[in-house]
Amino acid sequence: MKGLFTFIFLLALLIDPTKIAKINALKSEAKKAYLAGDYKTAIEKYRYLVDSLHVQEDEVVLNLANSYFQLNDTTNAINQYSALTQSPKNQLRSKAEQQLGVMNHRQGKFEEALGHFKQAIKSDQTNEDARYNYELLKKKLEEEKKKEEQKQDQNKDQKEDQQSKDEQKKDQKNKQDQKKDNEEKNKDQKQKDEEQKDSEQKKKEEQESKDQKENQEKKDIPPSVKEKLKQMQMSEQKAKMILDAMKNQEIQYLQQNKRKATKPKDRGKPDW
Repeated sequence: MKGLFTFIFLLALLIDPTKIAKINALKSEAKKAYLAGDYKTAIEKYRYLVDSLHVQEDEVVLNLANSYFQLNDTTNAINQYSALTQSPKNQLRSKAEQQLGVMNHRQGKFEEALGHFKQAIKSDQTNEDARYNYELLKKKLEEEKKKEEQKQDQNKDQKEDQQSKDEQKKDQKNKQDQKKDNEEKNKDQKQKDEEQKDSEQKKKEEQESKDQKENQEKKDIPPSVKEKLKQMQMSEQKAKMILDAMKNQEIQYLQQNKRKATKPKDRGKPDW
C-alpha cells in the first residue's frame, strides 16, 4: 500500500498542472477559432499543441488536418490525414480516409479516391458520407468507362467506314485508270487497223492498176505477133513501144495528107 502511494506521488510530480491547464485552454481556443471560420488561428493553436507541447492526441491532429483542408492547403492536409490512417481508432481512421478520398477526387485522381472511400467504409461501416461518395464515384467511373468504350467503338466504326470508303475510291480510280488504258489501247489498235487497211487497199489498188495495165498491153498485141516477138526474143513491152511509135507516125502521115487534099485546085491544070 505504501508503494502505491509513492507511485501516485511521483506521478503527480511528473504531471505539471499548469501545462495541463495550458493544453486544455489551447484546445478550447483552437476549437473556438475553427468553429468561427478563423482557420489560420486554429492552425497556429493546434501546431503549438503538437510541436511545442508535444500533444499527440489523434483528435488534435484531425482538427489540424481539417483546418489545413479548409484553407485548401492540400500538401499539409494530406500529410496530417495520412498520419491518421494508422490510428487504432476506427472512426477517426475512417474520417481520415474519407478526407483523403475527397482531396484525390478534387485532383482528378478518381481511382485513388475510390480506394480511400472504400477503406473508409471498411474502417467504419456507419460512415454514410464515405459510402455515399463511394457509390457516387463508382457510378461515375462506370459511366465514363462505358462512354469511353462507346467512343472507342464509334471511332473504330468510323475508321472502318473511312477505310472502306478509301478502298472504294481506290477501286473506282483503278477501274477508271484501267478503262482509260483500255480506251487508249483500243484507239491505238483501231488506228493501226485503219492504217493497215488503208495500206492493204492501196496495195490492192496498185496491184489492180498494174494487172489492168498488163492486161491492156496483152490485148493490144495479137497472139501471132506475140509468137513472133517470142521468136525474136523481144519483150511485149518493147514491142508495144515500137507499135505506139508506128501509130504516131501513121497519124502524122494521115494528118499531112489531109492538109494537102484541102488545098485549092489550080484551074489552069487538068484534074488528072
